[in-house]
Amino acid sequence: MIAPGRSPESIASFDHSQYRAAALVEAKHGRSVSVCLPARNEEATVGDIVAVVRRDLIERVRLVDEIVVVDDGSTDRTADHAARAGARVVTLIPTTAGAGDGSGKGQALARATVEATGDIVVFLDADVRNFGPHFVTGLLGPLLLRPEVAFVKAFYRRPLHGRRGEGGRVSELVARPLLARLFPHLSGVVQPLAGECAAQRRVLEEVDFADGYGVELAMLIDVARRFGVGCLAQVDLGERVHRNRPLAELRSQAAAVLDVALARAGIAGVDGYDGDQAFMAITATDRRLA
Repeated sequence: MIAPGRSPESIASFDHSQYRAAALVEAKHGRSVSVCLPARNEEATVGDIVAVVRRDLIERVRLVDEIVVVDDGSTDRTADHAARAGARVVTLIPTTAGAGDGSGKGQALARATVEATGDIVVFLDADVRNFGPHFVTGLLGPLLLRPEVAFVKAFYRRPLHGRRGEGGRVSELVARPLLARLFPHLSGVVQPLAGECAAQRRVLEEVDFADGYGVELAMLIDVARRFGVGCLAQVDLGERVHRNRPLAELRSQAAAVLDVALARAGIAGVDGYDGDQAFMAITATDRRLA
């Protein structure tokens, strides 16, 4: 893992153990914090996550001001569990004609940003099984204590079915190689697809939320382009255990990530991209960086 300090790619990197909730409360200086979770069929975990945030970061210390869960078309009791644990639940519904069914990870994050009232917004995934308050304090630390930081990504160890170092398959096989070739200034980001991130509201209001699974990579690229790499930071949250998807279900996620990277690099067309042209463009980029 990256040691605290600056990586060679100038991405400031920290560890969650550097930050304590009580100290962060003093550093808020009147700023409010919203914790937001997009969730689809996560009744097994979302309630526990909301309960931990409420107990440890609202009731014990007033670090977090609200919890918003965006229910993205769940067919289980996700909304009930989240509300019972203390979250304000918002149901994601289509809002724009011609925008498909209006659902998806990107649409859920966009709706959460609109619904949240905080000056700082923390996004959490709702399927984490070993969640602790350090997921929130770690992300908030650089934002509250370092004025140059405007956007924070999490990174962590991701086991796959108990095997260490084998999780994050789309990140390692698709997202990170694409960043290294097309956006080398972001190659130091360890988990570009991490769902756990936090940002100043003004930053989120200046970027577009890509649809679906490509939203995390798009947000990272767009924030760096709009505000500069110097506003980015990443925090080691330790180990993250969640619901690993079968390999076959990762194809659509990998395709969405690929589409976003190519589009942000100016390679993709409006309705897709030409594979031969994309390969030639990436090869040309490699030659320029050599």
